[in-house]
Amino acid sequence: MVGRRGLVLGAAGGALLARGGPRGAHAQGQPSAPPPASWPDHPLRWVVGYPAGGPSDTFARLIAGQIGPRLGHNMVVDNRPGGGAVLASETVARAPADGYTLLHSDNGNLVYNPALYARLPYDPDRDLTGAGFIGRFPLFLVVRPEGVSDFKAYVALSRQRAPNYGTPAVASPHHLAMEMLKRRAGFEATHIPYRGGPAAMQDLLAGTLDSVLIDCATGIPFIREGKVRALVVLSERRSARAPAVPTARELGIAEAVAFGWQAMHAPAGTPSAILERLNQEVRAAVASDAMQERMRALGIESAAWSPGELNSFVAAESRLWRPLIRELGIRLDS
Repeated sequence: MVGRRGLVLGAAGGALLARGGPRGAHAQGQPSAPPPASWPDHPLRWVVGYPAGGPSDTFARLIAGQIGPRLGHNMVVDNRPGGGAVLASETVARAPADGYTLLHSDNGNLVYNPALYARLPYDPDRDLTGAGFIGRFPLFLVVRPEGVSDFKAYVALSRQRAPNYGTPAVASPHHLAMEMLKRRAGFEATHIPYRGGPAAMQDLLAGTLDSVLIDCATGIPFIREGKVRALVVLSERRSARAPAVPTARELGIAEAVAFGWQAMHAPAGTPSAILERLNQEVRAAVASDAMQERMRALGIESAAWSPGELNSFVAAESRLWRPLIRELGIRLDS
């Protein structure tokens, strides 16, 4: 998803989105026998490792609401929050590989957790395989409108007094992206973790925080309404929803690219025919007019990746993010 050894944070995702996915990627979880012709013959369960009402839950429910009718059976969203989505991930990793129990996946439970925990009850590289990609969420550094005028001024101020910055959680994409940006741009800032992005944004507006590293889904409404000033966006190109905000690359900060992202995964060993059908349905749901309108409004970027392309993307993200987490010494089980 690193500034270390000249690697690009999130470059894998940027390159794949630009060219429509990696070539020659192979899906994991090849079948030992063909799937039953009757699949599905009862409701499916999509396990989400976060509480109801958050961005992950919201997108899962929107997509599940479209997939269910197309499959002829409900897709039930099952919220199992706790411990960096470890409980949800373990639940799916240990489920039968029959296409009925699926995982709402993201940077955290697929890429970060092996570096954040000394021991996990699941191995994302071995136990889970890609089904469908939902989208990636560009990240913005924002301040109050009366704060510093631009990123250069923010960095200059930090050399007099390190500002604080809020994120939705410790070891979130937002937290790691800011730590990367600090190293690449050469400034200090103190992390203040919150329980969700909206809480951090409210404290920013109240004057408790100096800045917030926020994703587009939460931040764009604040930026659009002029409630905050965005200093930089950590993507390869400017956001269509906030075109006045420069990229880090434009500001002379090389290789400062970071995103949050969401996807659907299944237990490894799920028959490829089922994975392909799930992939078809996720792609159709994401491409629907209703979803595209919502995603465009929030600056979320989608890509119609196959299961194999999604697996290649996750593997590339893991090679980039895990070394940075270990370098930073961030742990969630100590």
